[in-house]
Amino acid sequence: MADGLARMLWERYEPVHDVVYFAPEAREAADGLGLRGFWMGYFALRAAPLGPVSAPVVTSCFYVFHPDRVARALPDAWRYADPERVLTARARAVDEALTRLLGPDTVAGPLLAEAADLAWEAARGADTAGRVLGAANQALPRPERPAARLWQALTTLREHRGDGHVAALVGHGVGPVAAMVLKAAAGESDAGLLRDTRKWDPADWAAAEAALRERGRLDQAGRITEAGAAVRASVEEMTDAAAEQPWTSLGRDAAVRLAELLEPLARAVLAARLIPAGNPVGLTGGLWETAAAG
Repeated sequence: MADGLARMLWERYEPVHDVVYFAPEAREAADGLGLRGFWMGYFALRAAPLGPVSAPVVTSCFYVFHPDRVARALPDAWRYADPERVLTARARAVDEALTRLLGPDTVAGPLLAEAADLAWEAARGADTAGRVLGAANQALPRPERPAARLWQALTTLREHRGDGHVAALVGHGVGPVAAMVLKAAAGESDAGLLRDTRKWDPADWAAAEAALRERGRLDQAGRITEAGAAVRASVEEMTDAAAEQPWTSLGRDAAVRLAELLEPLARAVLAARLIPAGNPVGLTGGLWETAAAG
């Protein structure tokens, strides 16, 4: 399916997945567990499928965060709430958030149930060899409520794609800070937002920029060069190719149908403006531009 379908689906399921980071219901769930602050909630909610893991494991899996950012949250989070409790709270929070954002009629309707079942089938058929976060999410039980089931399936697919993206970066010799510098230089995110939220010192950022200039991937003004753009394009092409397998397994017609079902859901989430400007997930063009213009 080297025709953009994997990327088109990502653009539609990423906003739905992102409610767990930006919806107030998720923050309230984390606070209710006794987790301290946004970042402890973020790391606990996202890492819980892995079990009570240590900071170095999560730093490796999530790739772009400074180790100190992760270590401030883990393993302390598991003293306040074990992963099983976190997963229960996570499922409840995303169900409540999607019900609010999409409306109770949509959440209870046949189209969302159809999307949930198609996404679950795709997630169940994903090959997770070498994909730690994808495998951990795939192993979770099937939620009864359609909105929670849809979100969990899309999250499995999103982390499956993310695992492949990390592999592509490693294969291209692009480290965590360099990956963010190139993302920002390519206009996919805001450099300050990435640097500050991932907790990298300005010196770390400057060192990555200098190394990229030495390799001809940035010019002296910090703009991405033709060589840098080629690396970015190759990483993205490899990421898309590695993300195709679940959709091949599901079948093209079913995958296209799922994309159709997800589009209005993604638009509703984007219209709520939960995802910050200069977003760290790299959503650009298409649905994102429409939402930003609206």
